[in-house]
Parts: sequence; C-alpha cells; structure tokens
Amino acid sequence: MLLTSIIGMCLATPSWVPWHVLVWGNIGIALAASSAAAINHLVDRYIDQKMKRTQNRPVAQGRVSVKQGVIFSLVMAFLSLLVLFVMINTLMAVLTLLSIVAYALVYSLYLKHTTPQNIVIGGIAGAAPPLLGWVAVTGHIDPGAWALLLIIFVWTPPHFWALAIARLDDYKQAKVPMLPVVYGVAYTKIAIIQYTVLLILVTFIPVYIQLSGWIYSISALLLNAVFLYEVIALKRSDSKARAMQVFRYSITYLMLLFCALLLDHYFLFKM
Repeated sequence: MLLTSIIGMCLATPSWVPWHVLVWGNIGIALAASSAAAINHLVDRYIDQKMKRTQNRPVAQGRVSVKQGVIFSLVMAFLSLLVLFVMINTLMAVLTLLSIVAYALVYSLYLKHTTPQNIVIGGIAGAAPPLLGWVAVTGHIDPGAWALLLIIFVWTPPHFWALAIARLDDYKQAKVPMLPVVYGVAYTKIAIIQYTVLLILVTFIPVYIQLSGWIYSISALLLNAVFLYEVIALKRSDSKARAMQVFRYSITYLMLLFCALLLDHYFLFKM
C-alpha cells in the first residue's frame, strides 16, 4: 500500500515530492491502514478461528481483547485523520476516512459475508493508496490518479480469487461466499482470465494519457505476458499450488509494474 501511495505521489509532480508530504502523507495512510486492519480482525474474529491462514491472528487467539482492538483502531483512525488534516490537505483526509469506512465497515462487515462479488465491489478501498498519494501532492484528483486506482481495482479480483482457490477449504469452513465457494473453481478460473485480460488493457491507460513512456510500456507487456501465461496455466491445472503461484506472482507483478512507472517518470523521456 505504501509503495503504491509513494509512487502516486511521485507521478503527481514532475519534480521531487516535498519531504513533508512524503513523510506525513504516508504516515497518515499507514495509520489508516492499521485502523482498517484492526477493525477487520475484530469483525472477522470468529471466521478467523476457522481458517488456517488467519487462525493465529491476535484477536482470534484472544491475545488482544475486543475492547483493546476497538481502542487501537479508533486511536489509529483519529491520528491518521489528524495528521492528514493538519499536515497535508482536507481532501486527502476525507478520502482516507472514506477508504477506512469502505474497507473496514462496508467490505468487512457487509460485502464479505453477503455476495461472491465482495472483493470486486470492496476492491475500491484497497485501490485507493495511489490516488491518496496523488491528492497529497496536488490537492485534487486528476486522470492520472484515476488510472493508477483503476489498475489496482482491476488487479484485485484475479489476485484474491487465486488465493480463494488455494484456500478453498478454509473459505468453505468459514462459510465466506467467495466466488469459488459459490460458483465453483472452474467458473472462477474463467473469471480470473477475463479480469486478467481487462487488466492488460487497463495497464496501458497511463501510456494513452501520456503519464508514462516506453520503459513502462515494455515492462507492462512483459509482466502482462507472464500474468496471462500463469492464469491460463491455472485454468489447465487442478493444483492448488498453481493457484498460490498465481497469487504470489500477482504481488510481484503489481510491485514491478508500479516501479516501472516510477523509473519511467524520473529517468526516461515520455512517449
């Protein structure tokens, strides 16, 4: 999250990001993420106990009480908004508050438990950091900020659905209506391919709006080619290890894609 927010800041200006924006803006985002994560742990504490991936979380294990978790999340949210209002700008503070509400309450409390499209609808909150970084520098939202948000938004479903396939038994045990639980693994694999193709198209929006140049274009082509290969291989395989491989690659993919944006922005001539 912080990597994408930092890159959002950098792409928002042709020069270097002012140090106070870089430091205080990312502190504010980190505090907000801590608050949202703590609320997620509180809301999902009973589900977490049933899933191998999450059963050792502190609230689920009782190492942190519900009261302590609530206090921690409220303090983190308050500090985040205070830092952003005072040190950055009002718009970023408001958008960050909306992100906390969208992830911690709308997604964790409602969407996650009611619809197999939970990660698609709720993904907007997880896609917000580069937009928040952009707004921290400029004080307003530009097409470039929307492009960065859209990349992460479209990337999120294949990323999480691959994990949901790998951890299918966990989600069934916890009765969380993830896509493979409701519609089956075969359907989910097709959906992953469809979203990956859409992602490939979306990753070239920065080139179209002249936010990036040829180094990003080449990087996106190579990274997208590997991603498409991985998800097609997943479609042809029954191995949960292959699904976890797609999940892990998706993380590397996003990191390298945004790093290519940064490298292109500062060191190479734009197309």
